[in-house]
Amino acid sequence: MIYRNPVPTVDIIIKMENEGIILIERENEPHGWALPGGYVDYGETLEHAAEREAREETCLEVEIVGQFHAYSDLGRDARQHNISIVFLARAKGTPKAASDARNIGVFTEYNLPEPLVFDHADILKDYFSKRWVL
Repeated sequence: MIYRNPVPTVDIIIKMENEGIILIERENEPHGWALPGGYVDYGETLEHAAEREAREETCLEVEIVGQFHAYSDLGRDARQHNISIVFLARAKGTPKAASDARNIGVFTEYNLPEPLVFDHADILKDYFSKRWVL
């Protein structure tokens, strides 16, 4: 008998000081805009994975201020069953697209780019509906 487990990932809602949140345009499929994030490496904490992915994709050092929510819908990623733990973070500086990010931008609730991939539109809807202050 073969057992398969969901794959742990992290996503990061990075709030830029008085500007908005960072989204990246993905270089790899699925193409579109997304929260910075990625897979958790073996032997890595969730928090370290979030900080590493943020640094790799945005060139920013972030301050994790807490966990937001976990998302585990079976259809959130068509490639496989991923579970994402979403973190809230703050950052200062100038974000730069790097790693697997083709482009980067700072957006508000009112000017989100399209398309948003995975379930990131739902994550951002939850985030903005709670009016989180970072």
